[in-house]
Amino acid sequence: MNLEVCFFNIDINKLNERKMIIGIGADLANVDRIASTLERFGDRFRNRVFTEEEQIRADNRENFVGTYAKRWAAKEACSKALGTGLRMGISWKDMTVSNLSIGQPTMKLNGWAKKRLDFLTPNGYEPVIHVTLTDDYPWAQAFVLIEALPRLDPN
Repeated sequence: MNLEVCFFNIDINKLNERKMIIGIGADLANVDRIASTLERFGDRFRNRVFTEEEQIRADNRENFVGTYAKRWAAKEACSKALGTGLRMGISWKDMTVSNLSIGQPTMKLNGWAKKRLDFLTPNGYEPVIHVTLTDDYPWAQAFVLIEALPRLDPN
């Protein structure tokens, strides 16, 4: 049975044939470890690892430590999906975890992390970063999957 699905004149079957996974990363963070680091180093730790946007989101939540721990895990997972870990020039603040209006987590890259992503993404493709976060005390976990999809507009 041959089903051809088109959306805005795009053949979805052909699109699916051409997408690819660039990288996968996972991390598990201990919430108590993040809590003790926050207690010991305070703003020094916050400002070194988390963007202003991430700090505002975390500090406005009842479970702010869990929020920080999930974002820590997401940054670790993203650096692994980029194939480097936190070395080769990637800074913690090169990665920002934010949320869509529906609550879905997203990852924005800048600096060296963005350059690395651009290097890994084949010509004619757009990178898409998928993030999932969860916590169940005392653990916070993140998975990051980076895929490349063909550009819909080749220009």
